[in-house]
Amino acid sequence: MDKPRTLQQSKALHLYFTQLAEELNNNNLDMRTVLKPDIEIPWSATSVKNFLWRPIMKIQLGKDSTTELTTKEIDEVYDVINKHLGEQFGISIEFPSQESLINNSRIKDN
Repeated sequence: MDKPRTLQQSKALHLYFTQLAEELNNNNLDMRTVLKPDIEIPWSATSVKNFLWRPIMKIQLGKDSTTELTTKEIDEVYDVINKHLGEQFGISIEFPSQESLINNSRIKDN
C-alpha cells in the first residue's frame, strides 16, 4: 500500500499551484485560454488547484481531496498536468523539492 502524502509534499503541492499560476499568467495564458474561451480570468493557486489539479485527480484517481493522495499519486497527477501544459502551451514547472528550492535560492543570491 502506498504511503499517504507527507507534510512536505503538501507544502510542495501548494507551492507548485502558486508557481504554475504565476507562470501561466506571465505567459498570458489566462483561464479563458486554457479552460474557458469566453472570460479573461487570471490564475491563482486556488484556481490551479480547483480547475486543473482536482478535475484530473478525480478522473484519474477517483479522489475528491488532495488530502487523500499518496506520494505516488501526487507524481501521477503532476505528470499529466505537466505533459499537457508542455505540449499545448510550452509551460513546464518543476515540482518543488528541497533540491529545487535550494538551487533557486542560490540562483537568486548570485
